[in-house]
Amino acid sequence: MTYHDIRHDEAVNVYIAQADASLNALGFTEHSFPHVTRVAELAGEILERLGYPERTVELAKIAGYLHDIGNVVNRVDHSQSGAVMAFRILDRMNFPPEEIATIVTAIGNHDEGTGVPVNAVSAALFLADKSDVRRSRVRQKADIALDIHDRVNYSVTSSRLIVDVDEKIAELKLSVDTEVSSVMEYFEIFMKRMLLCRNAAERLGLKFKLVINDQVLL
Repeated sequence: MTYHDIRHDEAVNVYIAQADASLNALGFTEHSFPHVTRVAELAGEILERLGYPERTVELAKIAGYLHDIGNVVNRVDHSQSGAVMAFRILDRMNFPPEEIATIVTAIGNHDEGTGVPVNAVSAALFLADKSDVRRSRVRQKADIALDIHDRVNYSVTSSRLIVDVDEKIAELKLSVDTEVSSVMEYFEIFMKRMLLCRNAAERLGLKFKLVINDQVLL
């Protein structure tokens, strides 16, 4: 079973769509197919660039695609409920227990409130997920002045995670429109994420760098 099979599983895609619908009702940024696909492919790319086995890369993609399905249950503890849901899905699809364990561990540890990058797949998922900050994820553009999360996301005009294998660096490079939100506001809501990105990079043998508007900040 592959990432392709997961992406084309009808039940999986129903859960992703409904999870995003729930977050939309709660006023959260987009967590639908653009987000999970981007996270899946970036998580796989990170491990591929670092020379991990092809199957490990595939598991990272699968974890990335499934990582937010727990939001269909509730936003609170969605990483844990998502891990349990992923276990049921992967068991139904006859994945080997060791692969299920790797994927559910990554999903269960992807939220900055409780997560720890305990293995390579978990670390790659964390970096891929937390680097997906961009204005196209903001739904209610008219309300950005009232909501700091929407305002910060909307201020990011470009976001790119660059893995330099030779220098052993994972660099998150952002362009921020400071007329929309200040760099300080970015740190106000994302500092914990950035520190955990540093931990995730270290798990992969990398140094994490945060560059905003060509200034190295971390």
